[in-house]
Amino acid sequence: MARLMEPLTVGRVVGEVVDNFSPSVRMSVTYNNKQVSNGHELMPSVINTRARVEIGGEDMRAAYTLIMTDPDAPSPSDPYLREHLHWIVTDIPGTTDASFGREIVSYETPKPVIGIHRYVFILFKQRARQTVRPPASRECFNTRDFSQVNGLGLPVAAVYFNAQRETAPRRR
Repeated sequence: MARLMEPLTVGRVVGEVVDNFSPSVRMSVTYNNKQVSNGHELMPSVINTRARVEIGGEDMRAAYTLIMTDPDAPSPSDPYLREHLHWIVTDIPGTTDASFGREIVSYETPKPVIGIHRYVFILFKQRARQTVRPPASRECFNTRDFSQVNGLGLPVAAVYFNAQRETAPRRR
């Protein structure tokens, strides 16, 4: 499991977004059949619709909360809006995918303007269903604070990708 944490530490997800944790649940994130892998780049045209997020876990009675956030808003060199919240789905049954959960913050398409942004998917195991409340705002979201307020504890899985603004095709 330590090998799973290394890219999250190198990419500063551990430290800036979440504390060190031990991954214990399998999570698979795909956009249009493109698998999200830690630190890999996806083009904004690929991520304009919500991802398919499959959750492992021990059984369907367990409930999970999925958070997608951008810790580099508005720009990686000056992330004064850290973090910008893109999506929250709660009450996801184990062994299913996010579409079986309850979307409490709708998916907002990432639109990086300046620099290379990290987009992080963080999965938490809930203590019980219908216990997670939406935050007041997408701006200046804090994953650690949200987890503490909602009694989620440390994450059970996380993955991130990079994206930057696509340049317009040049005409000759």
